[in-house]
Amino acid sequence: MFTSTGSRGLYKAPLSKGLLLLPGALTMLLILGLPQYQKLFVYSLQAVKQHKQVWRLVSGRLTCLDVKDTFCSSLLIYNFRIFERRFGSRKFASFLFGTWVLSGLLDFILAEALHYCFELPVDVLPAGLLGPVFALFVPFFYTIPRVQVTQLLGYISITNKSLVYIVGLQMSGLLYYNNVLAVQRYLQVPQWLAYCGSLVLEPLFSGTEPRAESPLGMGATLDIQRQQRMDMMDQQLLLSQLAQLRRNAQHQQQEVGLLNWNRFFPGLRHRGQNRPHVQPHPPQPPQPQPADTPVAEEQVARLMEMGFSRVDAQEALRASNNDINMATYFLLQH
Repeated sequence: MFTSTGSRGLYKAPLSKGLLLLPGALTMLLILGLPQYQKLFVYSLQAVKQHKQVWRLVSGRLTCLDVKDTFCSSLLIYNFRIFERRFGSRKFASFLFGTWVLSGLLDFILAEALHYCFELPVDVLPAGLLGPVFALFVPFFYTIPRVQVTQLLGYISITNKSLVYIVGLQMSGLLYYNNVLAVQRYLQVPQWLAYCGSLVLEPLFSGTEPRAESPLGMGATLDIQRQQRMDMMDQQLLLSQLAQLRRNAQHQQQEVGLLNWNRFFPGLRHRGQNRPHVQPHPPQPPQPQPADTPVAEEQVARLMEMGFSRVDAQEALRASNNDINMATYFLLQH
């Protein structure tokens, strides 16, 4: 019914493309070609504190020394490139830079807390961009629509994305996203640096605009979207069954009044034992909304930011009566 423009490729995501190519190439160079220089990129907190090797805070937190960590961070950067399209390259770079600094500070605080409370020394931590990359789960949580599954104690909502965040709390992402102590004002990429990067890096790493329409799905959110569709279909099925039961109850009350006399004195057409049982007619599917239903431009803009075309977003919102979650479900299903 609906066609949508997918989110594949690196169109309007030059920073994501650079983070995919440069750190990955440096990692492969250190592993295959120059293994003797790997010790310079080890993220050692003890070397920073005791030997004053402050440069490890930069080198150790920019390049992964493990192929699995490189693949994991590259996969997440590719799947979360939609936030660079939505926020812009400068704001996206500011988020990565701010969470990179905050995660480094939290590393020191947590290491000192473990050493002070449990006398557990922490020396070498995983190298690379894992801190700011995993912090991208925070805007993913706040931006992608959620479907409520249940509630705990009557007021704690459990959604279909809650299990993603049980594995750990992204403190640096929460601090930067919620602008605690105005960190976004101080930890951001300067305007002149963003302008120079757009002049130098964007021509090198910018992708071409996709011409053919791509299949559905938004990378790492695909599993979440499948779960959303299943939960929403279950909810629609339950609601339709409840509505049908209410209609049947109201229809019986209108026919027989308060007391159902047909239970005691069935009519002649119901007394035959050998008459075939007549199946009730299935309920008619709901009619689509008229084509001239007004749509909210703000919701159209949100759907377009997720990668869908304007025409498809308008049709989905008309069909779902301006329900953003239902419109997203329609666009992902068709």
